[in-house]
Amino acid sequence: MAKLCPPFSGSSGNSYYLEASGSGILIDCGRSAKQLENALRDNNIDVGSIRAIFITHEHSDHVSALRVFSVRHGIPVYASPGTAQYLKSNGIINEKVDMRPLTLDGTELESMCVRPFRISHDCAEGYGYCVETQDGRITAFATDTGIVTAEIKNALAGCDTVVLESNHDVGMLRYGSYPYVLKRRILSDIGHLSNELCADTCAGLVDSGTTRLLLAHLSKENNFPDLAKQTTLSRLQEKGMKQNVDFMLSVVPEISVGNTVIY
Repeated sequence: MAKLCPPFSGSSGNSYYLEASGSGILIDCGRSAKQLENALRDNNIDVGSIRAIFITHEHSDHVSALRVFSVRHGIPVYASPGTAQYLKSNGIINEKVDMRPLTLDGTELESMCVRPFRISHDCAEGYGYCVETQDGRITAFATDTGIVTAEIKNALAGCDTVVLESNHDVGMLRYGSYPYVLKRRILSDIGHLSNELCADTCAGLVDSGTTRLLLAHLSKENNFPDLAKQTTLSRLQEKGMKQNVDFMLSVVPEISVGNTVIY
């Protein structure tokens, strides 16, 4: 049995907690250490259960709490060499942080094995993660990617639960108030995944055996939770897939309290 809780999701901060057999990990460490500690407490998560923090990439909404939180609680941090180097050279972490290298074949941590896969984002060396628990269930985290590459598709195929980015509605972004340069970045292959691309990906995932989909990292300015959900739901229904029969679909809120998923 696994427990998944997303304390934060979105441009203001991202962090996901996954637990199996009493031990857990964090994927990313956004917002402040105090906010993260409060969010974990509000979701009845014991910080002492966290065995490791896995960082996807170095952008501030994924690492702003990292140094203080990891040092305060003595939690090791795993990241790619490129991400680790960026964090060190830019003073985001210091020598007190217990940084450890990613193992591409998988990092074994008590009741789970964490395997990275490359994402397509404008960062030093970004990765998403597939986490397999002792009962053979696999939970995947794929946010902050402009496109779904063949490597990402292969990593996500057959995963039981997938947390997937549904960042923006293309029309809202194009006609919104963002500067042109920022719009171009988000829409690029190394930007963020749109509702439409997310929906297409979800259809393939359900076809491969995924039963639980969580839409994450929504833009506050260029998306709405109902719009993101309806875009994916419509695509799945077009394929003849039935909600709560073939799949379960939900949107991860910006701040979660009581949204823990147990499976």
